[in-house]
Amino acid sequence: MTGAPAARRTGAPAVPGAGAPAAPPTGPTLLALAVAGMVVSVQQTLVLPLLPQLMARFDAPITDVTWVFTASLLAGAVATPLLTRFGDMYGKKRMILLALVLLLAGSVVCAVSGTLPVLIAGRALQGVSAAMIPLAIGMIRDTFPAARVTTAIGIVSATMGVGGSAGMIVTGLIATRTGSHHPVFWIAAALAAAGLVLVAATARDVGVRAGGRPDLPGAALLACWLVCLLLGISQGNAWGWTSGGVLALFGAAAALCAVWVVIELRVRAPLVRLNLLVGPRSLSANVVSALLGFSMFAAFTLIAGFVQARPEEVGYGLGGSVLDVGLYMLPSTVTMLVFSATAGRIAARLGPAWTLAIGSAFAGLCYAWLAVSNSHVYDMLAFSALQGVGFGIAYAALGTLAVRHVPMDQSGIASGINSLVRTTGGSVAGAVTASILAGHAAGAGIPSLGAYELCFWVVSAGAALAALIAVAHALRHPG
Repeated sequence: MTGAPAARRTGAPAVPGAGAPAAPPTGPTLLALAVAGMVVSVQQTLVLPLLPQLMARFDAPITDVTWVFTASLLAGAVATPLLTRFGDMYGKKRMILLALVLLLAGSVVCAVSGTLPVLIAGRALQGVSAAMIPLAIGMIRDTFPAARVTTAIGIVSATMGVGGSAGMIVTGLIATRTGSHHPVFWIAAALAAAGLVLVAATARDVGVRAGGRPDLPGAALLACWLVCLLLGISQGNAWGWTSGGVLALFGAAAALCAVWVVIELRVRAPLVRLNLLVGPRSLSANVVSALLGFSMFAAFTLIAGFVQARPEEVGYGLGGSVLDVGLYMLPSTVTMLVFSATAGRIAARLGPAWTLAIGSAFAGLCYAWLAVSNSHVYDMLAFSALQGVGFGIAYAALGTLAVRHVPMDQSGIASGINSLVRTTGGSVAGAVTASILAGHAAGAGIPSLGAYELCFWVVSAGAALAALIAVAHALRHPG
């Protein structure tokens, strides 16, 4: 593989004083990437508790205000494969810095916004930063010694859960003191600036660069069919799944995807090599990623609603506040950090596929717990702790499994595709759980306890299926 360091090509370690320079320390790079990953994850969830407040602030219906979240989701889905491919071509650090610059700019736009359209535009800019995590995983694969790759990927992946909980806590603290959304986004801007400086100063990018010209037709078609698909999924409940608009979006997504596949198969340097999406070793990793995305994103909406439900009014829930939602998820933050750091040792002994199966099984177990027992504070704390164990182990192994079999100059796009299908799984989770809650509503349109428990069982089944697929992958590809 041209351009790789000699030690990596031959497998011989670089020994100081023996004709090879000492490898530069990777700790500062890992710290920078972890901080940047947490900043990106914070912006993904901090807006969710604000939606009711924004409805009152802009005197807008929920269908309009939901675009504050949907715009970020769509922008991230489109930007992730583009920036990760450009990272392989021109350098991952450059694309990480670009993502953080857009996150900073979007945060400032949101912080000064006085109208809903301006806020939505700022959220779209923020959403581009979703490409940061897969770019970081690709950089780790390029830069770190093989023995540390899984652990480092686990630490960066854990920031998704840590940042998600932190975003809820930050919003909860501010929501209790002011009715304005501006302070939340000023904090996001300050965090983005800190992450940008840290990455620029300390992150090292020594990966092989593919070079070449970008596949612009492929990029445009990919953006178009992803927008159609995710827009149809996200608006299905609001518009109606059999409405003309939703069916037209799904039809357009299918047609554009077919054209995109034809182009990617024929072009000399495609944006996405399709074997990275559906190849024999990639397909199982991507399916598991979609299922785990389904499970993790469901937690953000289900747990927030369940914790804030008042038992004296609806017969279930914990009667908590927005801040309480974040506090209940603190055990997940702790266990995710601990077990993501130990995932490397587990994977070294068992292999990443078996490690992924173990993590997915724990993720399924935490939702099964809530489906069976959910009326006490300790139920929510036990769920949170188990969730951190499961996703801490699973995401570390998944990040490794997604890139370990691809050439070094395609590690970014391979990780990006895996992240993209996780985002798609999360979009489906929002639509499925919203449909179940709406379809099993009690009086005044309030979801019943049975609706929440059914959602917990569905999400648990998704994680259990991910575990089974990981086991099948381990048996089929034992090496």
